[in-house]
Amino acid sequence: MTLRFPTVLALDFDGVLCDGLKEYFLTAWKAYCQLWAVPEPIPPDGMAESFYRLRPVVETGWEMPVVIRAIARGIAEEVLLADWPSLRDQLVTDEQLAPAALAQAVDGIRDRWIATDIASWLAEHEFYPGVGDRLQTLLQTDLPVVIISTKEGRFIRQLLEQRGIDLTKLQIFGKEVKRPKSAILLELMEVFGPEAVFWFVEDRLKTLQTIQQRSELEAVQLFLADWGYNTAPERQAAAADPGIQLISLPQFAGDFDAWVA
Repeated sequence: MTLRFPTVLALDFDGVLCDGLKEYFLTAWKAYCQLWAVPEPIPPDGMAESFYRLRPVVETGWEMPVVIRAIARGIAEEVLLADWPSLRDQLVTDEQLAPAALAQAVDGIRDRWIATDIASWLAEHEFYPGVGDRLQTLLQTDLPVVIISTKEGRFIRQLLEQRGIDLTKLQIFGKEVKRPKSAILLELMEVFGPEAVFWFVEDRLKTLQTIQQRSELEAVQLFLADWGYNTAPERQAAAADPGIQLISLPQFAGDFDAWVA
């Protein structure tokens, strides 16, 4: 692997910088209680922990209460991890669910929570150890740093400001831009020019594989964050892929030469 360090660093947010598992579960649990008319709104012991382990299978938000339904029905975690798309579709069919209605429930609960108590919603997010300091250090250099995320930019800014991160030089592309990450990377490459060296850190293997399919992005060095929302088989696949570098949290918190060691 070349040791050309980045002249532009692009980062995902959830699963790379910020751990939102607690918020995901609380929102999903409330949606589940609403959709299935659960009389006791206190989640059973172990439910949250099981959801955390299964979070990597979720590709879109409406799936989260379906994950909880699968746990409640006693489907083993290893079974869900091995074949989630098929099991998800079967559950949706069996229980006569509609993804649009599921999405409306999840979004409605989150929107009401944010509207009525933004402070408690923000409090259910935390930054992974060391990443805040590393980001702050990077922002004190001349290296352009960009966040590309499916989370709304306004919430990213609030969470970073709450952490004490200086946003003056940080570019943020959130959900509101309504473009895939690959498209945003292409736009940035046009802005910074052909000589720019792009590194992109993401926790979803499928996202990185989608980027790999774009020949215009073949020069982007891709990193899979092994502490994020991914599974052991996905990490193994990344480690075996010469186009993707698996990176650990201690590596991320260190200098760039440690990233490609």
